[in-house]
Amino acid sequence: MKLLLDFLPILLFFATFKYAENHREWAAAFATEHFAWMVAGGTVGPTEAPVMLSTLVVIAASLAQVAWLKLRGRKVDLMLWVSLALVVVLGGLTVWLKSETFIKWKPTGLYWAMALSFLVSQMVFGRNLLKLMLGEQIELPDAVWQRLSWAWVGFFAGMGVLNLWVAYHFSTDAWVNFKLFGGIGLMLVFTLAQGLYISRHMPEQPAEDQ
Repeated sequence: MKLLLDFLPILLFFATFKYAENHREWAAAFATEHFAWMVAGGTVGPTEAPVMLSTLVVIAASLAQVAWLKLRGRKVDLMLWVSLALVVVLGGLTVWLKSETFIKWKPTGLYWAMALSFLVSQMVFGRNLLKLMLGEQIELPDAVWQRLSWAWVGFFAGMGVLNLWVAYHFSTDAWVNFKLFGGIGLMLVFTLAQGLYISRHMPEQPAEDQ
């Protein structure tokens, strides 16, 4: 359930963009009729309508995500607050200025914020975030926890750069596909690789007496 909640804004962004991309004239008319007051100039054209509508959907979904957690009395993770702030600010600029550039920076901002959180926690406070999150379930040597933490820093930093490279070298449609399939796919591969690495360094369990 939590996994679905985490990826729901991305899925809604993807679905809205694809629908609007295939119905550009309708999307432009719908956006102009209902959201013209949010847009500089008061009109939305067929070119910018798909990104604008999908951005509005992801802003609404992110706000609903946080509101749902708060109403249920559950903790809202720091990264979710950071994600919400980025999507509201950068998404708001995308809608107002009718420029897809701002929303394309949102994944990079989130990736780099996550890399920075691992880095600052380790370098400034001497605390390994990964060990704090998983240490009760997995027993590993401190040196392994260190390497895993640095691997996450490198992964998130690299993903931030990769997102910008795709955003500026490919079409918006290709970037949207990468945002869903590429981002989630690379995260899955990296997580599996970390799992294999962890399995090699876990202490062996003593054999049970026969």
